[in-house]
Amino acid sequence: MNFSKIKYITLLVVAVLSTSSLFAQDAKAKKLLDEVSAKVKSYDNMFIDFKYGLSNEAAGINQETRGDVTLDGDKYKLNLMGTMQMYDGKKLYTIVPEDEEITISTQNPGDDDAITPSKMLTFFNEGYTYKWDIEQNVSGRKIQYVKLVPMDSNSELKSALLGIDAQTKHIYRLIMTQNNGSKITITVNTFKTDQPLPGNLFTFDASKYSDYYINELD
Repeated sequence: MNFSKIKYITLLVVAVLSTSSLFAQDAKAKKLLDEVSAKVKSYDNMFIDFKYGLSNEAAGINQETRGDVTLDGDKYKLNLMGTMQMYDGKKLYTIVPEDEEITISTQNPGDDDAITPSKMLTFFNEGYTYKWDIEQNVSGRKIQYVKLVPMDSNSELKSALLGIDAQTKHIYRLIMTQNNGSKITITVNTFKTDQPLPGNLFTFDASKYSDYYINELD
Protein backbone atom coordinates (compact mmCIF):
# COMPACT_ATOMS: atom_id res chain seq x y z
CA MET A 1 0.00 0.00 0.00
CA ASN A 2 1.37 3.43 -0.94
CA PHE A 3 0.87 5.47 2.24
CA SER A 4 1.80 8.70 0.42
CA LYS A 5 -1.62 8.51 -1.25
CA ILE A 6 -3.24 8.12 2.17
CA LYS A 7 -1.28 11.19 3.23
CA TYR A 8 -2.73 13.33 0.45
CA ILE A 9 -6.25 12.31 1.40
CA THR A 10 -5.36 13.28 4.92
CA LEU A 11 -4.40 16.68 3.58
CA LEU A 12 -8.01 17.10 2.55
CA VAL A 13 -8.93 16.62 6.19
CA VAL A 14 -6.28 19.13 7.06
CA ALA A 15 -7.81 21.56 4.61
CA VAL A 16 -11.21 21.04 6.19
CA LEU A 17 -10.02 21.28 9.77
CA SER A 18 -6.92 23.44 10.02
CA THR A 19 -7.28 26.94 8.74
CA SER A 20 -6.81 29.12 11.80
CA SER A 21 -3.13 29.83 12.56
CA LEU A 22 -1.62 30.65 9.19
CA PHE A 23 0.89 33.39 8.58
CA ALA A 24 -1.07 36.50 7.74
CA GLN A 25 0.25 37.34 4.28
CA ASP A 26 -3.24 38.05 2.92
CA ALA A 27 -5.87 39.47 5.28
CA LYS A 28 -8.80 38.61 2.99
CA ALA A 29 -7.62 35.02 2.61
CA LYS A 30 -7.05 34.70 6.36
CA LYS A 31 -10.55 35.96 7.10
CA LEU A 32 -12.07 33.31 4.82
CA LEU A 33 -9.90 30.55 6.29
CA ASP A 34 -10.82 31.63 9.82
CA GLU A 35 -14.51 31.42 8.89
CA VAL A 36 -14.00 27.87 7.61
CA SER A 37 -12.19 26.93 10.81
CA ALA A 38 -14.90 28.38 13.04
CA LYS A 39 -17.62 26.59 11.09
CA VAL A 40 -15.94 23.20 11.21
CA LYS A 41 -15.04 23.44 14.90
CA SER A 42 -18.74 23.68 15.69
CA TYR A 43 -19.32 20.11 14.45
CA ASP A 44 -19.20 17.02 16.67
CA ASN A 45 -18.25 14.74 13.79
CA MET A 46 -17.88 14.78 10.00
CA PHE A 47 -18.31 12.38 7.08
CA ILE A 48 -16.60 13.21 3.79
CA ASP A 49 -17.08 11.30 0.55
CA PHE A 50 -14.51 12.40 -2.02
CA LYS A 51 -13.03 11.83 -5.46
CA TYR A 52 -9.26 11.40 -5.69
CA GLY A 53 -7.48 12.15 -8.96
CA LEU A 54 -3.82 11.78 -9.88
CA SER A 55 -2.44 13.06 -13.18
CA ASN A 56 0.97 13.55 -14.74
CA GLU A 57 0.88 14.45 -18.42
CA ALA A 58 4.56 13.72 -19.06
CA ALA A 59 4.30 10.26 -17.50
CA GLY A 60 0.95 9.47 -19.14
CA ILE A 61 -0.80 9.06 -15.79
CA ASN A 62 -4.47 9.90 -15.34
CA GLN A 63 -6.19 8.02 -12.51
CA GLU A 64 -9.38 8.56 -10.53
CA THR A 65 -10.88 6.76 -7.57
CA ARG A 66 -13.14 7.55 -4.66
CA GLY A 67 -12.95 7.25 -0.92
CA ASP A 68 -14.55 8.38 2.30
CA VAL A 69 -13.52 9.31 5.81
CA THR A 70 -15.43 9.66 9.09
CA LEU A 71 -13.89 11.84 11.81
CA ASP A 72 -14.80 12.21 15.46
CA GLY A 73 -12.17 14.16 17.36
CA ASP A 74 -8.85 12.34 16.95
CA LYS A 75 -10.60 9.15 15.90
CA TYR A 76 -11.14 8.42 12.24
CA LYS A 77 -12.02 5.73 9.72
CA LEU A 78 -10.67 6.14 6.20
CA ASN A 79 -11.53 3.98 3.17
CA LEU A 80 -9.35 4.43 0.09
CA MET A 81 -8.18 2.22 -2.78
CA GLY A 82 -9.43 -0.97 -1.16
CA THR A 83 -7.67 -0.25 2.12
CA MET A 84 -9.18 0.85 5.42
CA GLN A 85 -7.33 2.82 8.05
CA MET A 86 -8.92 3.19 11.48
CA TYR A 87 -7.56 5.12 14.44
CA ASP A 88 -9.33 4.54 17.77
CA GLY A 89 -7.41 7.20 19.66
CA LYS A 90 -4.66 4.81 20.75
CA LYS A 91 -3.91 2.37 17.95
CA LEU A 92 -3.90 2.62 14.17
CA TYR A 93 -5.29 -0.34 12.21
CA THR A 94 -4.49 -0.66 8.51
CA ILE A 95 -6.64 -3.38 6.94
CA VAL A 96 -5.85 -4.63 3.41
CA PRO A 97 -8.47 -7.20 2.28
CA GLU A 98 -6.62 -7.92 -0.98
CA ASP A 99 -3.61 -9.21 0.97
CA GLU A 100 -5.67 -10.44 3.95
CA GLU A 101 -3.30 -8.51 6.16
CA ILE A 102 -3.74 -6.14 9.09
CA THR A 103 -1.05 -3.88 10.54
CA ILE A 104 -1.55 -2.60 14.07
CA SER A 105 0.63 0.19 15.42
CA THR A 106 0.63 2.61 18.30
CA GLN A 107 0.72 6.18 17.09
CA ASN A 108 1.18 9.42 18.90
CA PRO A 109 -0.58 12.15 16.87
CA GLY A 110 2.29 14.45 17.84
CA ASP A 111 4.94 12.26 16.20
CA ASP A 112 6.54 13.82 13.13
CA ASP A 113 5.91 10.75 10.99
CA ALA A 114 2.37 10.01 12.14
CA ILE A 115 0.00 10.04 9.18
CA THR A 116 -3.21 10.86 10.99
CA PRO A 117 -5.78 13.63 10.59
CA SER A 118 -4.96 14.96 14.06
CA LYS A 119 -1.26 15.24 13.18
CA MET A 120 -2.00 16.74 9.80
CA LEU A 121 -3.97 19.53 11.45
CA THR A 122 -0.66 21.36 11.63
CA PHE A 123 0.10 21.03 7.92
CA PHE A 124 -1.11 24.50 6.90
CA ASN A 125 -0.35 26.18 10.19
CA GLU A 126 3.22 27.07 9.39
CA GLY A 127 5.71 27.09 6.55
CA TYR A 128 3.35 28.36 3.83
CA THR A 129 2.56 31.66 2.24
CA TYR A 130 -1.02 32.10 1.08
CA LYS A 131 -3.08 34.51 -0.95
CA TRP A 132 -6.50 35.10 -2.50
CA ASP A 133 -6.80 33.34 -5.87
CA ILE A 134 -9.39 32.63 -8.57
CA GLU A 135 -13.14 32.27 -8.15
CA GLN A 136 -15.13 29.56 -9.95
CA ASN A 137 -18.81 28.91 -10.50
CA VAL A 138 -19.54 25.21 -10.03
CA SER A 139 -23.18 24.35 -10.74
CA GLY A 140 -24.27 27.66 -9.25
CA ARG A 141 -21.91 27.44 -6.29
CA LYS A 142 -19.31 30.16 -5.78
CA ILE A 143 -15.97 28.48 -5.10
CA GLN A 144 -13.23 30.79 -3.89
CA TYR A 145 -9.65 29.52 -4.04
CA VAL A 146 -6.77 30.32 -1.71
CA LYS A 147 -3.26 29.51 -2.98
CA LEU A 148 -0.63 28.12 -0.62
CA VAL A 149 3.08 27.92 -1.47
CA PRO A 150 5.60 26.12 0.78
CA MET A 151 8.42 28.25 2.15
CA ASP A 152 10.73 25.22 2.12
CA SER A 153 12.50 25.19 -1.24
CA ASN A 154 13.11 21.44 -0.85
CA SER A 155 9.42 20.59 -0.51
CA GLU A 156 8.02 18.09 -3.02
CA LEU A 157 4.93 20.29 -3.16
CA LYS A 158 5.09 23.24 -5.56
CA SER A 159 1.74 24.77 -4.56
CA ALA A 160 -1.75 23.98 -3.36
CA LEU A 161 -5.12 25.50 -4.23
CA LEU A 162 -7.82 25.28 -1.58
CA GLY A 163 -11.34 25.74 -3.00
CA ILE A 164 -13.91 26.96 -0.48
CA ASP A 165 -17.67 27.17 -0.94
CA ALA A 166 -18.31 30.84 -0.21
CA GLN A 167 -21.80 30.19 1.16
CA THR A 168 -21.32 27.12 3.35
CA LYS A 169 -17.65 27.82 4.22
CA HIS A 170 -16.90 24.15 3.53
CA ILE A 171 -13.91 22.89 1.57
CA TYR A 172 -14.96 21.80 -1.93
CA ARG A 173 -11.65 21.00 -3.61
CA LEU A 174 -7.94 20.66 -2.88
CA ILE A 175 -5.51 20.77 -5.83
CA MET A 176 -1.87 19.95 -5.09
CA THR A 177 0.82 20.47 -7.73
CA GLN A 178 4.13 18.70 -7.16
CA ASN A 179 7.54 19.67 -8.47
CA ASN A 180 7.69 16.46 -10.50
CA GLY A 181 4.70 17.57 -12.56
CA SER A 182 2.11 15.42 -10.80
CA LYS A 183 -1.20 16.97 -9.85
CA ILE A 184 -3.41 15.55 -7.11
CA THR A 185 -7.01 16.71 -7.01
CA ILE A 186 -9.37 15.87 -4.17
CA THR A 187 -12.99 16.90 -4.67
CA VAL A 188 -15.62 16.62 -1.95
CA ASN A 189 -18.75 14.89 -3.20
CA THR A 190 -20.57 14.74 0.13
CA PHE A 191 -19.95 16.56 3.39
CA LYS A 192 -22.16 15.50 6.31
CA THR A 193 -21.92 16.69 9.88
CA ASP A 194 -23.15 15.62 13.32
CA GLN A 195 -24.31 12.21 12.14
CA PRO A 196 -25.45 9.49 14.59
CA LEU A 197 -22.39 7.22 14.76
CA PRO A 198 -22.43 3.60 15.96
CA GLY A 199 -20.69 3.24 19.30
CA ASN A 200 -18.32 0.63 17.86
CA LEU A 201 -17.45 2.51 14.65
CA PHE A 202 -13.82 2.96 15.68
CA THR A 203 -13.50 -0.36 17.52
CA PHE A 204 -11.39 -3.10 15.96
CA ASP A 205 -13.07 -6.53 16.08
CA ALA A 206 -10.44 -9.22 15.50
CA SER A 207 -13.13 -11.92 15.16
CA LYS A 208 -14.10 -10.46 11.78
CA TYR A 209 -10.61 -11.13 10.43
CA SER A 210 -9.82 -14.64 11.68
CA ASP A 211 -8.17 -15.58 8.35
CA TYR A 212 -6.01 -12.45 8.16
CA TYR A 213 -2.34 -12.17 9.01
CA ILE A 214 -2.02 -9.62 11.81
CA ASN A 215 1.23 -7.71 12.09
CA GLU A 216 1.56 -5.90 15.43
CA LEU A 217 4.37 -3.36 15.24
CA ASP A 218 4.21 -2.27 18.89
